[in-house]
Amino acid sequence: MFQLDFYGTLVAASLVLLLGRGLVTRVGFLRAYNIPEPVAGGLVVALVLLALRGLEVEVRFDTSLQTPLMLAFFATIGLSADFASLKKGGRVVGIFLLAVVGLLVVQNAMGIGLAKALGLDPLMGLLTGSISLAGGHGTGAAWGTVFSEKYGLASASELAMASATFGLVLGGLIGGPVARLLIKRVQSPGGLESEKPRIPKGFEQPNKERSITPFSFIETLALIAVSLLVGTLLNGQLHDTAFELPTFVCVLFVGVVLRNGLSALGLYQVFEREVSVLGNVSLSLFLAIALMSLKLWDLASLALPIFIILAALTLVMALFAIFVTFRIMGSHYDAAVLAAGHCGFGLGATPTAIANMQAVTQRYGPSQIAFLVVPMVGAFFIDIINVIVIKLYLALPFFAVA
Repeated sequence: MFQLDFYGTLVAASLVLLLGRGLVTRVGFLRAYNIPEPVAGGLVVALVLLALRGLEVEVRFDTSLQTPLMLAFFATIGLSADFASLKKGGRVVGIFLLAVVGLLVVQNAMGIGLAKALGLDPLMGLLTGSISLAGGHGTGAAWGTVFSEKYGLASASELAMASATFGLVLGGLIGGPVARLLIKRVQSPGGLESEKPRIPKGFEQPNKERSITPFSFIETLALIAVSLLVGTLLNGQLHDTAFELPTFVCVLFVGVVLRNGLSALGLYQVFEREVSVLGNVSLSLFLAIALMSLKLWDLASLALPIFIILAALTLVMALFAIFVTFRIMGSHYDAAVLAAGHCGFGLGATPTAIANMQAVTQRYGPSQIAFLVVPMVGAFFIDIINVIVIKLYLALPFFAVA
């Protein structure tokens, strides 16, 4: 077994991103279907590690940098959000929330129905539904423990982790093709903001060059550090209370308060150029480490019935994005980008959603409303709504505690 330390892992993550860039540049299929660069490079490395494991060679990474990178990314999302933009996206956020709630309900109904049809415990269908897919690894681990201790479901945590891994991979793979299919139905890029040419902002086109200075870079780095510090402290205060939220939500909230509070007091204006650069670097490295650290052998250990459920739910996600999300969001270019984002966090996580949308906007053009709506819904609302939906399903008679 080879154990890479902090520095070795950082080098490996950087090489994964360079590999992904090379693959997307040179392989027409990946470019045509808008596969994110971290996903392309990370999956290749994960497959290589799977093959090495078959030869009884295992490589492990130091993932201690993964959480700070994720939190830094969400801090930049918060620092990019001003109240004027939030007000502008209010109606769109409300409509998109309807699509999100609809998917959560459908995912769990399908998961439970398929589990019962295949002779499995309905809890397994619920666990492979919105808990592990829309919820991701964190939500899956939390509910896996509950299902094991309270409902007596064996290996619930392991099933949740494997299902969340499956969702993370597929969420990063289907978003681009779904957007490509939908964009073919749109005559020209532009939807909610198509009246005038739009200049890419923030996270829309990560490869766009941005002029920055060392001092303004340090100022933005300080804002991100404050967001991480205060956000984690806030999360600690809310722990085990009725208002408990994931750490990244607290960090994002602090970023929003910093951005708008300093602006309202006339003390400081956040430089979006630096925020976007640091945010994109954090996002890319986070995804690279997450994907190259995937234990694909956990997916190979999934029993055939569970794999059937997850494959069916992936198909449902794609169809829902095409026939529901795209249509209720307006059937225009912005709606197609939103559909790609929905695939990302409907199966995986908000960072995957952002990567999906970046792959699309990098090729077809900016969609500022999509990059406003998806982070807000994916960070603030989906975890809260998901808990409510899960508890409503657990209230059904066949989920009664033994």
